[in-house]
Amino acid sequence: MLVHVNSSSGVPLYLQIESQLKHAVASGALKQGDVLPPVRKLASELRINPNTVARAYQNLERDGVVRTAPGAGGGTFVADIVPGLLKSEKLRRLKPLAVNLAVEGVQLRLKADEILRLVQEALEELGEKP
Repeated sequence: MLVHVNSSSGVPLYLQIESQLKHAVASGALKQGDVLPPVRKLASELRINPNTVARAYQNLERDGVVRTAPGAGGGTFVADIVPGLLKSEKLRRLKPLAVNLAVEGVQLRLKADEILRLVQEALEELGEKP
């Protein structure tokens, strides 16, 4: 199973699903056109409410990560890699995450170069070059 949730982590379950699926797409574990499990099936496997999975899928569709094909033979598929978004929009979406990372790093009394190194290592794990 691609997705695991932890109900005691303090992070909403739908955000855990979104984050893990985005990571799977970014790392290449899921590729364009791959089919995601149906909402009810994934909810059953994770033992959570189907509305939680549906919310994650809706948010992922809104963000352009997945697309939904209605009707017979439909389903939820990994979309093309965020085409058509302006760089300013991509940066706008990423800024809150950068702020959260910076705040957490400062609260943990890490130096800026240590925080940046963590981001660099994460990018390298995804196959991104410096």
